[in-house]
Amino acid sequence: VQLQASGGGLVQPGGSLSLSCAASGSSFSIYNMGWYRQAPGKERELVATIFSSGGTNYVESVKGRFTISRDNAKNTVYLQMNSVKPEDTAVYYCRAFRRVVGATYNYWGQGTLVTVSS
Repeated sequence: VQLQASGGGLVQPGGSLSLSCAASGSSFSIYNMGWYRQAPGKERELVATIFSSGGTNYVESVKGRFTISRDNAKNTVYLQMNSVKPEDTAVYYCRAFRRVVGATYNYWGQGTLVTVSS
C-alpha cells in the first residue's frame, strides 16, 4: 500500500482545511486508517482513526472540530479540519494499518504541512 497525503497549506485561525490521503493497491477497505501530526519539537501524535468497520475516534483536543471519513470506492481517507487553532500547526501524516494473526501491516504516507496563522 502506498499513501499520498495532500491538502495542507496556510489557513487562518478559525478557518477550515480538508486533507486527503489516497491509497494505491487493493483491499483499501480492510485497513484501518489514521491521521497523525507532528509539530516542531514535539513527538508525533495520533489525531484521528477510522476503522475498517467505519468506527472513529479522536484525540480530545480535536473533538468537535475535526472529522475523519473514508471513501472506499476512491481508496481515500479525509480529515476535515474546522475551527483550526495555531496549535494545530504541524505536519500531518496518514497511516494504514491492520493486524491479523501472526502479522502486522503498517504503512505511512509522506506528510503534508498545515500552518495555522494570521
